[in-house]
Amino acid sequence: MAAPNRQDTKKFFENLSGAGKSIGVLTSGGDAQGMNGAVRAVVRMGIYVGAKVYFIHEGYQGMVDGGQNIEEATWESVSSMLQVGGTVIGSARCKEFRTLEGRVRAALNLVQHGITNLCVIGGDGSLTGANLFREEWSSLLETLRTTGQIDDEAVQRNSVLHIVGMVGSIDNDFCGTDMTIGTDSALHRIIEVVDAIGTTAQSHQRTFVLEVMGRHCGYLALVSALACGADWVFFPEMPPEDDWEEELCYKLSGNRADKKRLNIIIVAEGAIDRSNKPISADYIKDLVVRRLGFDTRVTILGHVQRGGTPSAFDRILASRMGVEAVLALLEASATTPACVVSLVGNQSVRLPLMECVQMTQEVQKAMDEKKFDEAVRLRGRSFENNLHTYRLLCSRKSDEDLPTSGFNVAVLNVGAPAAGMNAAVRSAVRVGIAEGHKMFAVNDGFEGFAKGQIKEIKWGDVGGWTGQGGSLLGTKRTLPAKHAEKIAEQIRIHNINAMLVIGGFEAYLGLLELSGAREQFSEFCVPMVMVPATVSNNIPGSDLSIGADTALNAITETCDRIKQSASGTKRRVFIIETMGGYCGYLANVGGLAAGADAVYIYEEPFDIRELQANVEHLTEKMKTSIQRGLVLRNENSNENFTTDFIYQLYSEEGKGVFDCRKNVLGHMQQGGAPSPFDRNFGTKVAAKAMQWITTTLKETYKEGRVFANTDDSACLLGMRRRAMVFRPVAELREETDFVHRIPKEQWWLKLRPLMKILAKYRTSFDVSDSAQLEHVTHVRPKEAAI
Repeated sequence: MAAPNRQDTKKFFENLSGAGKSIGVLTSGGDAQGMNGAVRAVVRMGIYVGAKVYFIHEGYQGMVDGGQNIEEATWESVSSMLQVGGTVIGSARCKEFRTLEGRVRAALNLVQHGITNLCVIGGDGSLTGANLFREEWSSLLETLRTTGQIDDEAVQRNSVLHIVGMVGSIDNDFCGTDMTIGTDSALHRIIEVVDAIGTTAQSHQRTFVLEVMGRHCGYLALVSALACGADWVFFPEMPPEDDWEEELCYKLSGNRADKKRLNIIIVAEGAIDRSNKPISADYIKDLVVRRLGFDTRVTILGHVQRGGTPSAFDRILASRMGVEAVLALLEASATTPACVVSLVGNQSVRLPLMECVQMTQEVQKAMDEKKFDEAVRLRGRSFENNLHTYRLLCSRKSDEDLPTSGFNVAVLNVGAPAAGMNAAVRSAVRVGIAEGHKMFAVNDGFEGFAKGQIKEIKWGDVGGWTGQGGSLLGTKRTLPAKHAEKIAEQIRIHNINAMLVIGGFEAYLGLLELSGAREQFSEFCVPMVMVPATVSNNIPGSDLSIGADTALNAITETCDRIKQSASGTKRRVFIIETMGGYCGYLANVGGLAAGADAVYIYEEPFDIRELQANVEHLTEKMKTSIQRGLVLRNENSNENFTTDFIYQLYSEEGKGVFDCRKNVLGHMQQGGAPSPFDRNFGTKVAAKAMQWITTTLKETYKEGRVFANTDDSACLLGMRRRAMVFRPVAELREETDFVHRIPKEQWWLKLRPLMKILAKYRTSFDVSDSAQLEHVTHVRPKEAAI
C-alpha cells in the first residue's frame, strides 16, 4: 500500500474538491443487498474529498420528517456495513413526499443542513421522485422564502440541487444498466435454493415449480433458469405460445423418459400468457399433476431473495457506483441533468436519469400492447443476450429432426479446474448438437487428447452439469507441443474439424503452440477458439474469466467469517494469502469486496517503508472505534516479503497495540459450486464460441475438407469493457508477460486507488477515466405506416 503522497493528493484535490459542500445519501423503496456498500462508498468518498456527508434515515420519510433522521456521517459510522444485507439507514415508502406540502418540508430540512447534493439509492419510483424534487427545487425555495422560513441568503446559497441516482433493486428492472445493486445477491439466494431442492427432487423423481420475484421484469427468472439448467421458464417479457401447456407436458414427459429424475420449472411472479393473463405456480403444478401424474411441488421463494449478505459482485458494484456518484456530484453544474450511475459490460457509465425512467416505462407499455419482442429489446443488451442463449439451449429437437452439418467438434478443459467450466462444456455441447455438429469430449486436456481419451458426447450426457464445481471432463496443465504428433493422429482418427478449449493460461499457450505448428501438421488447420476459465483471471484479451467470481465469493465469505471471529477480541489484524500466481486480481478485488486495509500485489511493487507505513496506519485506526484490520497478500506479490514475513513484521511492530493472525486460503478458492455469475457467464460465452465455430467451419470448408490456417481462425473469446470480442491468439502475444503469466495491462488496477481511498489512504485517482454522461441508445421505434 503506497504511503501518502502530497503531489498525487494535490493533483486529485485541484480537480475535485468537496470543501464547503454537503451530500445527503438515502435509500428508498424496497431494500437490496449491497445498498450498505453504496452508502459506505458515498460517505467515505465524500469525506475523502472534504465534503460533509449526511445520512437521511428512512428514505424520503426521513427527509420529510427531518430532525434526528438527518445525521452527519463519520468515517467510523460506516465501518462493518459492507457485509450487511438490507440497508442499515432504513428505507420507507413515503406518501407525504408525493404531496407538494411534503416536498416543501423536505426542502426545508435539506436547506437547514446545507445539503444541495443528493445521492438516491433505489428503484425507478424513488429516482423519479428525486428528479421531480430537483425540477421543483427553485419553486420550493421560493415557497419557503415567501412564508418566512428561510431568507434570501439561504435561497442564494442553496439555489441548485444536484441529484445522482444508483439503482438498488433485486429485480434488475431498470433500463440503462446491465446489473442493478442487489440482483447478483438475489440470484445467489435463488440458486442456493435450487441446488438444495435438486437433491431432494432427484431422490423422489419430483417436479418442482419455483416462483421467483421480479415484479414485471423476468431477469431473475431467466438468468436463474440459465444458471440451473431449468426445463422451462415463464417470464412476462416473452410469454409462451398459445399451445404452451401441450409443449410443456411433452418436454417434461420426454425428459422423464430419458431417465432424468428431476424437473425444474421457474416462474416469475409477473409471468403472463399472450392474452396478458397471469400464469401462476399453482396453475402449472395442477396442469402437470392432472396431465402427467408427476409428483409436483411448489416453492415460493419470496423475501428470502432479498435477504442474506451481499455477494462479492454486489459489494464491488456498490463500491464502484458509490465513488462514481460522488464524482458525478462534484462535477455537476447548474445545467447538468439528474443522472444515474450505471454498469454496461464491465464499465461505469452515467446516463440521464429520466431517459432511463422513460425507457423503463416504455417496456411496460410495450408489454401492455403485446409487443413482446420490443419489450425484450427495450430491456437492453444483457437481457437480450440471456434470452438468446436460453433459446439456443432449449432448441432441442428429436434426433430425426436435428440438422446434420457433417462436422465433428472437440471440447476440452486445460489447466487448473475453475468453477463454471462444466456449465461452459454443457452449453457448448448442446449448442453444437442443436447446430448439427457431432460433439466429442476430450478427457484430461491435451494429455488425454494425445492418448485418445476422446468419445462422442450427447445432449443428455451433460444434464445437471451447470451446478457442478471443478471439471467433470478432467483437466491437466500439460501443453500440446511435445505431444503434437499424437494429437494430430487423434484428430485424423476422429476426423475433428474444430476445437473449443476451455481453460486458463495453459489453454492460451496451447492454442499458440497448435496454431504455430500448422505448417508442420496440417491437422491443426482447423478453427480453434479458447474460452478463458481460471480463478486467477490472468488471460490477455479478456477482462474476466470463468471461475474468478466464485473464487472472489470464497475469499469474501472467508474474510467475513475471519473478521467475525474477532468480534469478541479487540484490536486484531488478519493477514490473508490469496491465490492468483503473479496476478493480483483476486487479492485486489477481493480486498475491495471484503473492506481490506491493505493489499499487496506483484503489479504494484512495495518496500519495507510502505509496510511500515501500513502498520502505522493500522495503529492509528485502532485508536478509533474500529478495532479490526484485514490485510490481503497475493501469493507471489514479493519473493522476500512473504506472508510469514509480513505476519511477523505486523506482530512485532503492532506489539502492545494489536495482535495478528494469518490464514492461507489455498485451494478452497478453486472449489465449491460455481456462483450464478460464473454459471451464466460460462453458459453465454461457450454458446457464443460455438456459434463462431459454426460460422468459421462454413467459411473454411472447401473442396470437401476444412482448411483454416489464418491467424483469425485461432481465437480467444473474451469480455473487453462493454462487449464480447474474438481476438486471434497470435495478436495477443504482444500484450502478454509470458514470464509472469499475466497481461501487460490489466483493467482492474484502476480499481486499486478506489480500494485505498475507502481504506482512508491518500492516493492519486485518475478521474479522467471516470464515466462521462451518455445517452440511452435504445429508442422505441415509431409505429409502422399502415
